[in-house]
Amino acid sequence: MSPVMLVIIGLAGLVVGGELLVRGAVSAAKAFGISPMVIGLTLVGFGTSTPELVTSLQAALSGSSGIAIGNVVGSNIGNVLLILGIAALIAPLAVDPKAFKRDGSVMVLATLLCLCVVMWGDVSRWAGTAFLVSLAAYLGFTLWSEKLSGGTPAAAVYEGEADAVPGPDYALGVSICIAVAGLVITILGARFLVSGSATIAQAAGLSEAVIGLTIVAIGTSMPELVTSIIAVRKGQGDVALGNILGSNIFNILGILGITAIVQPMAVPSQIIELDIWVMCAAAIILLLCARTNWTLSRLEGGVFLLAYLAYVGVLLLA
Repeated sequence: MSPVMLVIIGLAGLVVGGELLVRGAVSAAKAFGISPMVIGLTLVGFGTSTPELVTSLQAALSGSSGIAIGNVVGSNIGNVLLILGIAALIAPLAVDPKAFKRDGSVMVLATLLCLCVVMWGDVSRWAGTAFLVSLAAYLGFTLWSEKLSGGTPAAAVYEGEADAVPGPDYALGVSICIAVAGLVITILGARFLVSGSATIAQAAGLSEAVIGLTIVAIGTSMPELVTSIIAVRKGQGDVALGNILGSNIFNILGILGITAIVQPMAVPSQIIELDIWVMCAAAIILLLCARTNWTLSRLEGGVFLLAYLAYVGVLLLA
């Protein structure tokens, strides 16, 4: 099978598998009586990031650290500039100040923590452990504070994320089968994608980091794109934004953390010189734009999208 076909099949597997996994997991959680707020904060965040996790693990274990790290960095760049750009072009995104101040701040802190580790030159098991501990602390604090406060705007955003998951609710057994099938398809899709991407990179004279930052990152971010578009079409722009903030936090603290614990990785020089700085700039620009009248306008969405296209152009032409 040609590497191009492997990539196409892999991307399709990630999209289909990721959607089935999230749909099945959320339906099963509802059957267990878990609150929509907890589902939105944890399952939707973890579920939409599963393609990134499986792909980065596959890449790291196969020795393709450029794809593994590039996938995380590229996904975070794409989440902000590409997905939020598209979502804001569909309809301006309202920003809830209280929800954004907490989750936006955590995203920026996670981004800066990632910058420090990347500039060190390698992502060690100690760094991965620190990432996971930070994620656990963030989730624990969020659940604790929401339980104390009750009915906060942030809780409404998390509940909206749970509601944005497409499909009906199924019986518990069916839900579990759907989630397991989604996980299997995602794993197989990631394997095809990593294998095909590495081959294409060698044949085209591109670095694995570039492939990870572009094809792989965009493909693994499809669940976030679908969730965000559904939320925007329902008039829930704050949910679309919350989905991206949560995904970026999970990508750094969860995915990079787990991947580094399983397989420590050296950071490619290209990511140190350019891409990590683009990721930081995207996070800071999002923070500044969101605080302007607490909305992301269509104009800002267009600028985000143009910036992403320019960034990809630089990667491919460099």
